[in-house]
Order: sequence, then C-alpha cells, then structure tokens
Amino acid sequence: MIRVLQFGEGNFLRAFAEPYFQALNERALSGDLYKVTAVKPRSGRLPDAFAAQKNKYHVILRGMENGKPVERVKKIDVLDKVISLPEKSSEFYSLARDESLKIILSNTTEEGIRFCENDRFGDLSASTYPAKLTVFLYERYLAGLDGVYIMPLELIDDNAAALERCVEKYILLWRLPEAFVRWNKEKNYYCETLVDRIVSGYPQAGERSRLQALTGGIDELMCVGEPFGLWVVQNKGDLGKYLQEGKFDVRVVLTDDVDSYKKRKVRILNALHTNFVGVGLLSGKRTVYECMTDAGIEAFTAKMLREEILPFLPSADARHYAEDVLERFRNPYLQHRLESIALNSFSKWRARVLPTVRDYCARYEEPPECLTFGFACLIYLSRRGRLPGTEPMEKPLRAWMEDESFWGENLLHFTGFYERTKEQVARLEQEEYETSDR
Repeated sequence: MIRVLQFGEGNFLRAFAEPYFQALNERALSGDLYKVTAVKPRSGRLPDAFAAQKNKYHVILRGMENGKPVERVKKIDVLDKVISLPEKSSEFYSLARDESLKIILSNTTEEGIRFCENDRFGDLSASTYPAKLTVFLYERYLAGLDGVYIMPLELIDDNAAALERCVEKYILLWRLPEAFVRWNKEKNYYCETLVDRIVSGYPQAGERSRLQALTGGIDELMCVGEPFGLWVVQNKGDLGKYLQEGKFDVRVVLTDDVDSYKKRKVRILNALHTNFVGVGLLSGKRTVYECMTDAGIEAFTAKMLREEILPFLPSADARHYAEDVLERFRNPYLQHRLESIALNSFSKWRARVLPTVRDYCARYEEPPECLTFGFACLIYLSRRGRLPGTEPMEKPLRAWMEDESFWGENLLHFTGFYERTKEQVARLEQEEYETSDR
C-alpha cells in the first residue's frame, strides 16, 4: 500500500487528486493500492457527510471534448479517512510513523503557506499549515523513518520552495535539533507543482436532484468539475515510483521545468478568473458561464487576454492554451460561481495578476486598462463589504497600495497605476451615487 496524506478536504482535492489515485487503483499498474488520508487544516468540526458516507462520494466531470458534450460520473472510495485537529491528534502522529506514507499534498489557498512567529510547537489547532507539517515531519524523524515527497498544490510562485522555507523557519524558532535540520534537507523532497482543473464544487439546488439521479442517490460530498485536468510535478528522487505519468483522469507530467507550465496557467486562466470576478459581480452575474455569455464581459475578457496578458507570453503554446481556456470558460455544464472565485481576492490578485501588471507598466510606462479596471472593481466591492469571502478594505487607497508587507512591493512604483486605480474607483462610486440619486 502507498499512503498519501493531504492537508485539505475541500472540493478541489476531492475532484482532482483523489480521482487520480482512484484511477491508479483501478488500473493497478504499480502493484500497490493507494489510500488517502485527509487532514482538515483548520480547527473545527468536520461535516457530518464524511462519516455518514464513510468518506465515499462521486465526482461528475462535465464539459466539451472534441466538440461533443460529455458527462461522466466517477465513484471515489480511495479516501480512507478524514481527521480534524486537534481532536484526532493521535491519528495524526500515528500517520507520521507509518512507513507506507510516501506523499504529502496540500491545498490550503494562497494564504496557507506562511510563517507565523506566534505558532507554538505542538499546537495543532490554531497554527499554520507549515507549522503542522513541521511537527508532523519531526515525529517522523524521531521514528527513524525516511522522508516523503511533499507537493504543495497552492497557486503561488515556487510553492515548494516557499513551504520548505517556512518549515526551516519553524525549526529555528522552536530550536529543534541540528540532526533534524539535516534529515529534513536530505530525506524529504519538496516538489514544485502546477494543477489545472476548474472545479465548481457542490451543485446548486436547481440541478442537484438531476445529478444525484446520476449518482444513484443523495451525495452531500458530490463534486462537479470539467473533464480537463493537468498535474505538473517537479521530478525528484524516485518520484516516478509513486506518481505515474500519463492520463489517469488527470494528465500527470513529471518534469524539471514546472515554471513554464505554471506561468502560462497562472497568468492566463487564474488571472482572468480573478480579474473579471469583480466586473461580473457588479454586473449581477453569478457564474463564469454567465459572464462569458454577456457580450460586454466577454469582450472585456478577450481584450484583457489579447492586449495585456499574451504580449508577455509570446509562445504559440501560450496562445493555444489561451484559446482552450476561453472555450473552457464557455462550458455550459460548469456552474463555477463567482463568489467562490472571490474568496481571498486580493491575495489571489497579488499572486496571479500583479506580475503581469508589473511587466506591462515597465514595458509601456502606463497601466493596463482592463487589469486596472478589474482591480478597481475588487476595491470598490470590498469597501462596501460586497466581496464574498474577503475582508472589507478599510485603509486609505494610497496607504494600502504602498503596503509592501502585503503586496511584497510598493504598487505606487508602477507608472500611473495608483492614479488610474483611484480614478476608476471614483468613477464606480460616482455611478453608484448617480444611480441612487435617480
């Protein structure tokens, strides 16, 4: 048996990673069966559905393939157990001492990989994911076991290197032994990754009953995603023994060049999502598909892609990928809700959109029109508490945009970006005033 630990029990992992391991089990190519244990990364009670359904659920993949609609139902039973911390800390530590554990995955949003100097060793309730991982690895080290392959799926630059740096900081903070420092460096493989599949999550009430007819009954853990799936992983050590390359529900690529795949995906698919979500919400749209069937938003998205993003991704491969992305956005089966995309909007904008804004301002010495307007829409909505899953912005705009502790740099240094953003926000506020005054 090959055991996999994943930090996160949400829709994406259940519709992406677990179907892959399920497919490997069904084909039994390696001779070993996979078992996945999911850890809820934040404290709090798990949904009753995990226990009620014995961790079994269905993934429904819906979309267009070769110009034809497809709708596939896949039953998932590879999820062995789901544990919450600190309630199940004994199971957590027991897994650290399990020799069959080979892979650790995580999907804790862009905010998940961070260091907090207030985290205490052994605190499995309030600590960050990297802090929990450090404690877990230390337990494995004390058991005298080999390391594991650690693959963060968070959409940040150099996700594995960022996670490894956090672990190293916790080792220093907690004054753990020098021998553990060497073990972590020599025995564990931190692998950069890129993941690509649009997952819309639990279906809305209007289509729930029809989809549950496909699954054969009520399924409170059902996930809905698109057929497209790509998982690119940095090839280290003997990773090929545990991850099979090829198409197994998702297509897996082991490579030394994750960056080119990642830059293409983050700057096109993820940047478009993050930058038109505010525009869509202001227009009364609920889903990506509704946005793409609105002539104005579709034109805005196409212009943003063609004039502001693709000039910095000049390869033919990037252009083909961009065309595929627009087709994926027009998937009528996939109700990808804007309120889900809006979660942690500004940290997502920092990771997904900011690099292109920086490049555009440096090359053209003026801000990009569409990317700036999308940013202004997020600010406008946030100020009014209308941006789902994102704390209202309370700082003055100038002070907030020059806050290097959040952005990693001073946005006022981008030629004309602050002035254009301020102008666009003011315009949105004026339109609101004029509408309410009628």
